[in-house]
Amino acid sequence: MRARRRQLPRSLIRTIGCIALAIFWLTQPAAGQPRPNIVLILADDLGFTDTAPYGSEIETPTISALADQGVQFTNYHTAASCAPSRAMLLTGVDSHRAGVPNIPEMLPPEHSQHAHYQGTLGRNVVTIATLLEDAGYHTYIAGKWHLGMTPDLLPSRRGFERTIVLADSGADNWEQKAYLPIYDKANWFADGKETELPEDFYSSRFLIDKTIEFIDSNANDGRPFFAYVPFQAVHIPVQAPQEFIDRYMGVYDEGWDRLRYERRRRAARLGIIPEGAGMVAMATTGDWFALSPEEKRYQAKRMAVYAAMVEAMDFHMGRLIEHLKRRGLYENTIVIFTSDNGSEASGPADPEAPLLRFALGRRGYSTDYDTLGLKGSFNSIGASFASAAASPLAYYKFYTGEGGLRVPLIIAGTPLRSARSMTHAFSWVTDIAPTILELTGTKPPRERYGGRVVEPMIGHSLVPLLEGRVDRVYGEGETVGYELGGNAALYEGDYKIVMNRGPAGDGEWHLYDIANDPGETRDLAGILPHRLQRMLSHYHDYAKSNGVLPVPQGFDAQRQVAINGLRNRAGPAILVGILLVLTLLPFYLFSRQRRA
Repeated sequence: MRARRRQLPRSLIRTIGCIALAIFWLTQPAAGQPRPNIVLILADDLGFTDTAPYGSEIETPTISALADQGVQFTNYHTAASCAPSRAMLLTGVDSHRAGVPNIPEMLPPEHSQHAHYQGTLGRNVVTIATLLEDAGYHTYIAGKWHLGMTPDLLPSRRGFERTIVLADSGADNWEQKAYLPIYDKANWFADGKETELPEDFYSSRFLIDKTIEFIDSNANDGRPFFAYVPFQAVHIPVQAPQEFIDRYMGVYDEGWDRLRYERRRRAARLGIIPEGAGMVAMATTGDWFALSPEEKRYQAKRMAVYAAMVEAMDFHMGRLIEHLKRRGLYENTIVIFTSDNGSEASGPADPEAPLLRFALGRRGYSTDYDTLGLKGSFNSIGASFASAAASPLAYYKFYTGEGGLRVPLIIAGTPLRSARSMTHAFSWVTDIAPTILELTGTKPPRERYGGRVVEPMIGHSLVPLLEGRVDRVYGEGETVGYELGGNAALYEGDYKIVMNRGPAGDGEWHLYDIANDPGETRDLAGILPHRLQRMLSHYHDYAKSNGVLPVPQGFDAQRQVAINGLRNRAGPAILVGILLVLTLLPFYLFSRQRRA
């Protein structure tokens, strides 16, 4: 005879059932509190003080309104380059483990032989779009992707329901044209298929139009949405409509040193940085007073176009928010605004050099003063104004100084139920994904997801900060490491160790108290040698556990872009090489000068 199966007492079964039911209801949104919509807005190469809430002279009323309604972060950090930042932002996983330790255009051959050094988003990570879609959200992206362009790597295969994306590192803002000759064309994709841009294209307007279109397509079905809007602004080429440019003509006539000083002063007055915070003079900043009147006039307009591009982005952000209000969706929407890295310093010091003008002309670009920023114009701000855009921080994009890593972050929305506030707590880009998951009541992935082993999220949810329950989410002894192209940093509490290679860096490790000295002006390595050694030990542990590869001898990031571009496009006219060399020439000459 078969043994009788023992049954649990009915009273115990009822008790277990009641507990299970209670847990279920406790984890569901309360009645009348539907899950919030999430709008994640990512600027491209936006400097720390490029918006009004952070001390800028640029008019950004939409971003200012978000700061007035939400929580403004002054000590938020991201990667120093776009693709690694985007990988961490969307997955909550370190860039080296996510397969994107650097942009693919900058990887040396010695690195690209390794599986985790491909510069494209690995299959071992899960995007928040996938998690939110599986949790019942509509998921949309309109903007720059830069995490892979083969069919299996596009966002339509990484959790996004509707997509219109630029797969490259950048492109023209007025037409479907590659901004550098390392690309055959500007690679745009819609819902996983190659697409063509409209004739009246301007990037910031177009991306918001598409976001509105996506949201409206499902606005009446009662499901919440996640909309990711990674702008092209203000990535090279820096371009803007004339009506925005006109507002900034004459604003920058006093030059980059004056602008850097004024932004520091305003940032201190706003409480963004401590009163009396120091500021270093970057060696890559030119001598404004050595310029001729015509050169000053031209350089001032370069920055005016940049400011116009920032304001145009803000204007179109405002259009999206106003649309959500008209549709009755805004009251249940949380908006997150940030940047992928600090300001971009690449670009020639003299864009009007005859050989450069000739090379750009062969690609349909002009550097003429009168049309600067308009269709057919190639513009950038160069290293000098990039230092002002990051004021009062040191360095900029590609470097691990605060100017490359510390960027604006604002989280706002009625569902947060928080009054306007500012936090000086340290936070990191991998914190965004777990924050969004907690805000939406979505569980993070376990060891396996979708039938495969996946990396765990390492970030901390910022919700306790948003709700004012804590002063910081990282403990005093917790560390966060980072590396990009041989430049490295590690954070612990209020302290940071940092090493930047040439041409702008000295290749040495330094120690700073970034809470009181965000400008990294007082090296504490000699005063606190034991802390320096302990943090160096933590960094080496980070590098080992995350598979950080040393850069090859003599590696130069900017030069590697040129080499890779020429290798990928073997056979084009020699003007391609001339254009690349001239674009990167200021950094090469500075590197030679430092070595001498």
